[in-house]
Amino acid sequence: MFLTQTVPRQREIIEVVLRNGWDYMRRLLTGGKADEPQLPTPAVLKNILVDLGPVYVKLGQLLSTRPDLLSAAYIEELSTLQDEVPQVPWAEIEVVIRKQLKRPLEETFTTINHVPVAAGSIAQTHRATLINGQEVALKVQRPGIDITIAQDIALIQGIADLVARTDFGQTYEIKAIAQEFTKALEAELDFTLEAGFTDQLRRNLSTSRWFDPQQIVVAQINWDLTTEKLMVMEWLDGVPILSAKLSHQNGSQDNVIERNAITTLLFRAFFQQLYIDGFFHADPHPGNLFYLHDGRVALLDCGMVGRLDPRTQQILTEMLLAIVDLDAGRCAQLTLQLADSNQPVILSRLENDYERMLRKYYNVNLTEINFSQIIYEILQVARNNKIRLPGNMGLYAKTLANLEGVARTFNPEVNLFDEIKPLITDLFRRQLLGDNPVRSLLRTALDIKSLSLQSPRQIELLLDRVTSETLQWNLSLHGLDGVRRTMDDAANRLSFSILVGSLIMGAAIISNNAQTTQLSFISSILFAAASLLGLWLIISILRSGRLK
Repeated sequence: MFLTQTVPRQREIIEVVLRNGWDYMRRLLTGGKADEPQLPTPAVLKNILVDLGPVYVKLGQLLSTRPDLLSAAYIEELSTLQDEVPQVPWAEIEVVIRKQLKRPLEETFTTINHVPVAAGSIAQTHRATLINGQEVALKVQRPGIDITIAQDIALIQGIADLVARTDFGQTYEIKAIAQEFTKALEAELDFTLEAGFTDQLRRNLSTSRWFDPQQIVVAQINWDLTTEKLMVMEWLDGVPILSAKLSHQNGSQDNVIERNAITTLLFRAFFQQLYIDGFFHADPHPGNLFYLHDGRVALLDCGMVGRLDPRTQQILTEMLLAIVDLDAGRCAQLTLQLADSNQPVILSRLENDYERMLRKYYNVNLTEINFSQIIYEILQVARNNKIRLPGNMGLYAKTLANLEGVARTFNPEVNLFDEIKPLITDLFRRQLLGDNPVRSLLRTALDIKSLSLQSPRQIELLLDRVTSETLQWNLSLHGLDGVRRTMDDAANRLSFSILVGSLIMGAAIISNNAQTTQLSFISSILFAAASLLGLWLIISILRSGRLK
């Protein structure tokens, strides 16, 4: 077995695998031969992760963000995984809080609700009141979870080492993926990272040209009390957005208008994160989108975030337009631009795959198109063509899928095309002119002026060189060294053959007209030399293997 220091945990994993009937992994874990990888069905994989405990549930949630690795059936099944863990008794939580505080608990908080408002696999959250009267939320790490995660990470890496020996593991770089997941698990143990993400998201959303920043709320962090195992943040009073009771109910026109306004707000807030800021909340499921009692919308739990560089943002913006146009060729080109490396890909096959995929949407009204589903399918076509895309593409697709799912459930009348059309238009305008059109136009004018001043002089220099015959062309053609060497060898052998023939003809002439012993001797020497050189030439040709 691969990790002797966790033998009890290994036995538990094997029991779970055997109980749920995953024969392929059973053979791997017991050292048997299993050349062809066989994943369990989506439902079986989900059951295995649930039986293995909270850490593997978290792993399943991370896997659900990788549609570039798993098919839609697996993504859909793993997306339903929830942290269903019993709450930790207050006595144990209190010990953790006291260890993290610089001052006594009684001098920091006036009240703490001992019953958690939420309990997850990594932490649980309690409502409290600071000594100054401010209401806050305390996110407290579960005692001993760091040790459990360290043990399970070692096992995950061990399993990855085994799977990496198969063709499947090498094709998808399983060890690198396992390393990526384990880093994500380790990062969740440091609440200062999540607090930093929360602050950055709040700063980014504090200004916008698309929506009123006052309508989006991200909790403020109390950095004086926040540590690696304790995060203290502003308490936001509200309910999950799908449970919201709007001020106008009973299907009235005002209710529809209010739901449309909230849907538009969400789309614009997330489009800004994705396509302008390049830093986005990557887990907008219904439990993390709150409708506050004052009518604003809050984004909770910033532990999972994604990043997009400007080049990727531009490619993804063009991808949205290609989807709207159902342009298979453009989708193929943009996919190759997103790829991690220059892998050999048959472009015609990729385009044909996209053409078949998009064909079913040709007669579908744009208002009925599920954009996140198309993006999932695009990523899976890339996976089928063995194109490795960056890991953040999975987070990007999952974010859009969650956002679209929440929007359709919260507001069934939503027209997604009407929501994103003005945003795409503005994004292209921004890419062409920048945030400051006047500055961009002035910069372009200066470039044109510089080009107009330099061009006549450069044309004059070019003409002078052409007329004076001093123009030189420096060409670098790759792959011609072998051709040059072959031509050199052929020329040398031809010259050598002519030389041998000349010696033979000279010897024959001298022998025919020889009147003295000296001339006969010279003729014999020339014949011998020609014979030796000819023999050497034949041997060299035979050794080169190019007689034919």
